[in-house]
Amino acid sequence: MGDRIDFRDGRWIVPDRPVIPFIEGDGTGPDIWRAARRVFEATVQKVSDGKRRVEWLEVLAGEKAFKTVGSWLPDATLDTIRQHRVAIKGPLTTPVGGGIRSLNVSLRQLLDLYACIRPVRYFEGVPSPMREPQKLDVVIFRENIEDVYSGVEYRAQSSEADAVIEFLTEHFKAKIRPGSAIGIKPMSKFGSQRLVAKAIQYAIQSGRKSVTLVHKGNIMKFTEGGFREWGYEVAKQRFGEQTVPEEDPGRGKGDGGRVVIKDRITDAMFAQLVLRPDDYSVIAAPNLNGDLLSDAAAAQVGGLGLAPGGNVGDGYAVFEATHGTAPKYANLNKINPSSVILSGAMMFEELGWSDVAAAIVRGLAGAIKARRVTYDLARLMPNATEVSTSTFADCIIEHV
Repeated sequence: MGDRIDFRDGRWIVPDRPVIPFIEGDGTGPDIWRAARRVFEATVQKVSDGKRRVEWLEVLAGEKAFKTVGSWLPDATLDTIRQHRVAIKGPLTTPVGGGIRSLNVSLRQLLDLYACIRPVRYFEGVPSPMREPQKLDVVIFRENIEDVYSGVEYRAQSSEADAVIEFLTEHFKAKIRPGSAIGIKPMSKFGSQRLVAKAIQYAIQSGRKSVTLVHKGNIMKFTEGGFREWGYEVAKQRFGEQTVPEEDPGRGKGDGGRVVIKDRITDAMFAQLVLRPDDYSVIAAPNLNGDLLSDAAAAQVGGLGLAPGGNVGDGYAVFEATHGTAPKYANLNKINPSSVILSGAMMFEELGWSDVAAAIVRGLAGAIKARRVTYDLARLMPNATEVSTSTFADCIIEHV
């Protein structure tokens, strides 16, 4: 039996045999989880000479949970993750026609996992539409709770939507077309600042040069514009000796070793990631902006199959594959497991097992460089050998 991970004074307390809950996921989830688990276990064993080991504990969510206990997200699953603090999951189906809007969004909100962290980097040999994909190496911190994902939305011509429209037009002279659907975009100073603070802390600890606040404050001045204003404010108040605003004359290039805080309008940021990707290191963004930027950045370096993700709060974290369930490939032992494998590397990094994280990344890079890859990469890589999901895991382990 293993021991629980704890969290005290802002730090993870990790035993040598931590118990980590896992959700294998729907569709291709079981295939990629089996491969990922073998990579994790082999890497931990090798790196620690057998001194460390993860005790995996399955919890249910998604289709498997619904078929087994009649709930898409059982209370027992949430209770277990709360007890053990850190979990990892494969892709989950979103119920259609009722029930929970999104299991992923629900997990984030119920556990207050306010930072969605998405590292995006290039692995040598991966097909890319970009001429120099290696120039893109960013870590995106996306606010995970507020914005349009908060769930405050009303159907067109519903009594709720009509009441909101009537209130706004009568009391605030807002111009809204009758019969419209209504969505509310809450963004708070508290939510924005804790996200930006986590991004700045990461930049300082990892030696990254800048944090860029991405917003649409030129149009939405009090929500997106607030995010920008609150971001600069928390940088100055909490990290004044370690950061410097980009516009600071003479110091705004970070030549003194401080993390440069800058901001970009959302649409301009998309262009910047294509034209000048090496100018950016850490990005902090509201929920929707961060969602769009994460997928667009991943497309530049090989797609979501190589994109890890972690949802992190204060003392709780759930790491996940960022792609969908791909049900037509379920049980075919064919799909690329790299997303959940790299998410596992993120998890070990977060827990302080940096040697394990580095070894996993090294193993994946080695397998890709050897051109022994799953079908999605093999069809685009000259002289590549297509292998199954499980064989790809073997290749990664060989290169650890």
